[in-house]
Amino acid sequence: MYRSRKRILIIIAAAAVLLAVLAGVALYIREKYTIHTVYVEGNVHYTEDEIKAIVMEGPLGDNSLYLSMKYENRGIEGIPFVDVMDVSILSPDAVKITVYEKAVIGYIQYLDTYMYFDKDGYVVECSSVRTVGIPQITGLVFDHMVVGEALPVENPEVFGSILNVTKLLNKYDLMADKIYFHASGEVTLYYGDAKVALGNEPGRLEDKLMLLPEFLPNLTGRAGTLQMEKYDEDTGKYTFKPE
Repeated sequence: MYRSRKRILIIIAAAAVLLAVLAGVALYIREKYTIHTVYVEGNVHYTEDEIKAIVMEGPLGDNSLYLSMKYENRGIEGIPFVDVMDVSILSPDAVKITVYEKAVIGYIQYLDTYMYFDKDGYVVECSSVRTVGIPQITGLVFDHMVVGEALPVENPEVFGSILNVTKLLNKYDLMADKIYFHASGEVTLYYGDAKVALGNEPGRLEDKLMLLPEFLPNLTGRAGTLQMEKYDEDTGKYTFKPE
């Protein structure tokens, strides 16, 4: 009976030592590998906090050792507007999240739904949330739209024009409320009740948009059209036609 009690005491002592060692290891891992610094780059649609919440979810989401095993040799996919997110462990307490978003150039609004499409006209996302910085495109004619497929417009070359216009607008910080692409190729920008008719001159488009920032303050609160299709040789300026 004495030997049996002694064996039990030895087992209990060994278990206590083992638990103490495990607790020490867990505490060390917790303190050593807790993430204090997170770098996020490439994000446009999502904020840094939203990206962190996606990547660092769960009770061990702030542990770099856990994240290194979870995301080793694989990125995060299946996130709306994102092709993939890569997670890199920089040090035990620092991680970098690189976001590769889908190349969205515009959206089409249908009721309360926003259909976002890329430079080739493929619908990459359908959302009830409007993303700031992505322009609304109007004037395109099609009879249906499917996520993952190209918008069935009559002239697919229009997407090249959309890309060109949106790039130049971004270049000169000229975000419009919406952009209308006429079947004739003419382009009209909307700023509240004011419109800017740019005409159909791809070769002169940038020249016109370079001048637009000095005109826009004068259009605030006004209804009408700034006619930039042609330069008025007589007056030496573009004409604003009120409505």
